[in-house]
Amino acid sequence: MNAASLSPSAAAAASGTDLLLWVAVPYICLAVFVVGHSWRYRQDQFGWTTHTSQLLEHRWLRWGSPLFHLGAFMVIAGHVVGLAIPDSWTEAVGISEHAYHTTAVWAGSVAGIAMVAGLGMLCTRRLLTRRIRLTTDRSDKLLFPLLSATVVLGITATAAHNVFGASYDYRSTVSVWFRGLFVLQPQPEAITGAPLLFQLHALTAFLLFAAWPFTRLVHVWSAPIGYLARPYLVYRRRATPTAAPTHTRRTRSASGSR
Repeated sequence: MNAASLSPSAAAAASGTDLLLWVAVPYICLAVFVVGHSWRYRQDQFGWTTHTSQLLEHRWLRWGSPLFHLGAFMVIAGHVVGLAIPDSWTEAVGISEHAYHTTAVWAGSVAGIAMVAGLGMLCTRRLLTRRIRLTTDRSDKLLFPLLSATVVLGITATAAHNVFGASYDYRSTVSVWFRGLFVLQPQPEAITGAPLLFQLHALTAFLLFAAWPFTRLVHVWSAPIGYLARPYLVYRRRATPTAAPTHTRRTRSASGSR
């Protein structure tokens, strides 16, 4: 993607650094995301797993895993609505900007806290349990810091600007830039005016996309959703065979003994 693909106003307003950070880097990360998944599927189709370590330690996993996965699901759903759906669409169905903003801030805060708490438990479990620490491979050493940075930056940006600070409407800046990437009309000038925390959160998110195919995150695409619609399996207790009659020991009579 070059400057000729941008709108005239965008090309005039965007510097070389802006084009690199907000056009080149996102497209490179998305290309690695797509090509990397294809390569991983061809080379390591049977390795799409979370490499579970439940048998090694279960106490932290019992609480950390549900919190992280539930929080992640809510965060992803919130990002899809906030980034992919224009504010004009939500207003058209009767959701005012104030109602959307209030719901997004508080629901996102709850989801973010759950995700941070769960991720913290999982990271602590991996650091403190020696047997699990020894099973940590290089992809995990890349994934956990990058994922932690993305999550922490996102919740910090929300807290700093929308919970404790003046309200910031990211749908008029970050969302416009994000949608422009996917319709091949990038608008880097839309995000250059966003607060630094939002910019860092966006960059780490795209770096996470680039690392996705080479980490355990690929198990998302093999989630056993089909089990929800699968018919029940009926298990029956196997009938125990009738015990064979015990043979009485034949006693030798004294008269018959030699």
